[in-house]
Amino acid sequence: MRTADQPIRISLFAPNGRMGKAIARAVADDPNFAIDQDHGDVLVDFSAPDALQASLDRAISGGIPILVGTTGLDETADALIADAAAQMAVLRAPNTSLGIAVLAQLVERAAQLLGPDWDIEIAEIHHRMKADAPSGTAWLLGNAAARGRGVELDAEQGRCGTGLSRRRGEIGFASLRGGTVAGEHDVMFLGEKERLILSHKAENRLIFARGALAGARFLVGKPAGVYSMRDVIDSL
Repeated sequence: MRTADQPIRISLFAPNGRMGKAIARAVADDPNFAIDQDHGDVLVDFSAPDALQASLDRAISGGIPILVGTTGLDETADALIADAAAQMAVLRAPNTSLGIAVLAQLVERAAQLLGPDWDIEIAEIHHRMKADAPSGTAWLLGNAAARGRGVELDAEQGRCGTGLSRRRGEIGFASLRGGTVAGEHDVMFLGEKERLILSHKAENRLIFARGALAGARFLVGKPAGVYSMRDVIDSL
């Protein structure tokens, strides 16, 4: 049993992945955390959609909360997370950057204030190895904009890209892949003779790793349920 003055023990579901290694580096620089693959206080999963069941099962069997940073999850994954969250705390975070969490709140507020007369386009760039498009972060921001407008984001919109046939009020997405870009997102509000652009640029994966540690700290002691990075920043 961990005491309050001991570091939070992190178990990594995919320790050899890009994010697993980044989190290990962040832990090495922060005495408030330690890597413990066998007796973690929190399980952190940045793996792949087809590994989600295994990571949730591991968290359930260990009786510990889990941070799910995997992107590209579908409705089946939604159901798996909901079932697991009946037994433990699950932080679902397609992007663990604290800056992105703040950006999502700004996007929601801007969409609410500007209304449907302003077009919304979300453009994102990632490294050439990223498999899902639009990115999980783009979806997060799109959902924030949709909430601001009081509507639900249509999943079909993510496949239409920037097109000339956009219906009034639709939210558009554009995805670019190349090089080693850690992640860039622009949310563009396009009105009559003016534009508002809210942006976030990730310079390296350590920002996501540090955000994941903030999420892990948040999860310790939380009751069962599904949480988001918004809950994390609201607790800071």
